[in-house]
Amino acid sequence: MMLSLNNLQNIIYNPMIPYVGTISEQLDPGSLIVIRGHVPSDADRFQVDLQCGSSIKPRADVAFHFNPRFKRTNCIVCNTLISEKWGWEEITYDMPFKKEKSFEIVIMVLKDKFQVAVNGKHILLYAHRISPEKIDTLGIYGQVNVHSVGFSFSLDLQNTQVSTLGLTQISRENVQKSGISQLTLPFEARLNSPMGPGRTVVVKGEVHADAKGFNVDLVSGKSKDIALHLNPRLNIKAFVRNSFLQEAWGEEERNITCFPFSPGMYFEMIIYCDVREFKVAVNGVHSLEYKHRFKELGRIDMLAIDGDIRLLEVRSW
Repeated sequence: MMLSLNNLQNIIYNPMIPYVGTISEQLDPGSLIVIRGHVPSDADRFQVDLQCGSSIKPRADVAFHFNPRFKRTNCIVCNTLISEKWGWEEITYDMPFKKEKSFEIVIMVLKDKFQVAVNGKHILLYAHRISPEKIDTLGIYGQVNVHSVGFSFSLDLQNTQVSTLGLTQISRENVQKSGISQLTLPFEARLNSPMGPGRTVVVKGEVHADAKGFNVDLVSGKSKDIALHLNPRLNIKAFVRNSFLQEAWGEEERNITCFPFSPGMYFEMIIYCDVREFKVAVNGVHSLEYKHRFKELGRIDMLAIDGDIRLLEVRSW
């Protein structure tokens, strides 16, 4: 499964708020909850609660309380309720919600945290304080209009063994760390069939909490030319693209509407080869295109990855 917001299951349309509903399957790592709606003009606050049951007295535990507030300071407050007591608040002041504007919230369940994006932009991470296996109820309360709530119960993220489908890894040592196998860096692999229009490469990983940057390169093994050098630099929020041809770097491309990476976040980067350019998407959102400078696409036959990430999976088809 790609991080796709199109193949959602169990979609609920125009639920009445307050909404309290059972989540039909377990939220394993990789599961998504997608909420689309809009904020009314008189909104003070609303909240999305991932609950352990729906009891009102005593109040059910809330594993993840996601609470945008519009009064005084615009902010999002996140917290956990255990035995009717709130823990410490984690407050995000980078506010993506606006009154009278529509929104799409994507809550992704990871092994050790929730990751939230709003309108395609990464907003926050929230470490689990209650095991997500205990979550069985979704609650939406407050001043908000919800058009749809959908789920994607993915089974393939971080539960599975690391895979390098459609590639042949060149350095084969696979390190076991904390029970999750990961791919060692620097990672080098040969594409099982060379690049060309319609070919796709997917890289899944997690950015280190203190990351400065990383790179994903498509290389012509014979000449060592780098046809596509993707280099997100988190310390300066620049997504640098370039090519290394005939032993020289070309001109950097940096223009981007929104820098898609943040420390600690999980990402799925999709590189799609078109006739004239590469197209790159991150977590289901188109990020950039890069016109081919290395024209002999069939000679691009290697993938190289290095930098401040934990590499979880690489695929090519």
